[in-house]
Amino acid sequence: MDILDRLARSNFRSRFKLRAKELDYIKDKGIDKIRSHASDFIRDRVAPAEPLNDGKQTPMRGHPVFIAQHATATCCRGCIEKWHKFPKGKQLTNSQQEYLVNVIMEWIQRQIQ
Repeated sequence: MDILDRLARSNFRSRFKLRAKELDYIKDKGIDKIRSHASDFIRDRVAPAEPLNDGKQTPMRGHPVFIAQHATATCCRGCIEKWHKFPKGKQLTNSQQEYLVNVIMEWIQRQIQ
């Protein structure tokens, strides 16, 4: 996935890694549940045209998807606009949301391996 290669060259984005705690969480819950969480977080926290607390809505820790969101620039509308070219101020479509979830899950898969 080309976007992940570009993100890996960012000093900030490349600092994010899943640690043992997050890897254990993924193993315990299963990858399908993690995908479900990613879908929920994207839908509820960043898909609205004007998300609540935009720029601060995604914690830096506490869930593997949160870490993945920062690593993949899917954490807020500003990062999504800069890296994925989906404009701020406009509701994300279902296909845009699915794309973002796929980016998150690909990053997580690479961390697991």
